Amino acid sequence: MSTTTLDKPSTDALAQSLALELRTWIECESPSNNPAAVHRMAQIVATKARAAGLTVTLSEIGETKLPMIVASNRAPGDTRRGLLLLAHIDSVHPIGTLKTNPCRIEDDKLYGPGAFDMKGGAFLALTALGEFSTPNSTKLPVDFLLVPDEEVGSHASRAYIEDFAKQARYALVPEPARPNGGRCVTGRKGTGMLKLICTGRPSHAGMAHEKGRSAIREMAHQILALEAMTDYARGITVSVGTISGGTVTNTVPSHCEVMVDFRIPDEAAGEEIVARIQALKPHDPDVTLTIDVELNRPPMVKSPEADKLLQQLKQYATPCGFELDEAPVSGGGSDANFTSAVGCPSIDGLGAEGDGAHTLREHVFVSALPRRLAFWRNTLANIE
Repeated sequence: MSTTTLDKPSTDALAQSLALELRTWIECESPSNNPAAVHRMAQIVATKARAAGLTVTLSEIGETKLPMIVASNRAPGDTRRGLLLLAHIDSVHPIGTLKTNPCRIEDDKLYGPGAFDMKGGAFLALTALGEFSTPNSTKLPVDFLLVPDEEVGSHASRAYIEDFAKQARYALVPEPARPNGGRCVTGRKGTGMLKLICTGRPSHAGMAHEKGRSAIREMAHQILALEAMTDYARGITVSVGTISGGTVTNTVPSHCEVMVDFRIPDEAAGEEIVARIQALKPHDPDVTLTIDVELNRPPMVKSPEADKLLQQLKQYATPCGFELDEAPVSGGGSDANFTSAVGCPSIDGLGAEGDGAHTLREHVFVSALPRRLAFWRNTLANIE
């Protein structure tokens, strides 16, 4: 298989130019729960894609009408299975984060909310695709799907992601490259969520304590049972993340609820944990449990086809100045979980190099932007 090398890491001037344009993306704060902000981000992305000559479809999905973008170089009538690029334009940081974490460059680090996860990677992939906007300029037609709700579970976009993946030959996801080496991701744990509600009986905490049935006391037993399901040796974690309950201090609390995150390495472990959660029983028979559990992201398990895809990508990375190694299985989920689960060979973590995702020190390395852009150019030109 012959490989065309289109570019090598370029000058500092290119790095600064890329950082300047990426800054526009970062300074458009786009938290998932703010539709207006996500729409502003979508317009920036769609404008860039159209200016490059790509075919752009901008639609609204879900109850809150969040924007979803498809940018493609596919020729009219071309129904071949092609290459799916998949990214998200939402971020976890609330509006106003720029006040405490302003977009700036310090010591080769471009800081700002969403810079690393994942505006840097989405920007680089779209910039490269814009250079191949003419139909048939790539060996495979390329569809770039950018969704608005990945950081909150991709509930509205999941069906679209799966439909695109079922029609694709490969899926490449420019989520952040792993820190300390910029490695890609070939395996991710599945993710699940539980909302557990305990309903007891209220009573005066002083005059009639014995008549009450404490939902908080019951929840304490349930929390210990849930956390005990963690099994590090098997790669299973169950974590109670939030808890709320009660009304005032002198009333036996009749209500308590928790939100629980769980991560599983494979489908069998997921089925086991869901079954164990559904089998929970109240410690106090006078308290009832309401269990709402779902496995919202299936595990991403590396397939032989995905390994073959990785070998192709390694060839495209080397001329750009870095070796594309793979990271250990990630505990975090992404939309690659969906593409992999429907049988589409998928490689994730192909985005910008940096660190600090979801924190106020989130950043990408400016000097690494040219080599990552070159990788995307080489990949789009050669993958077949």
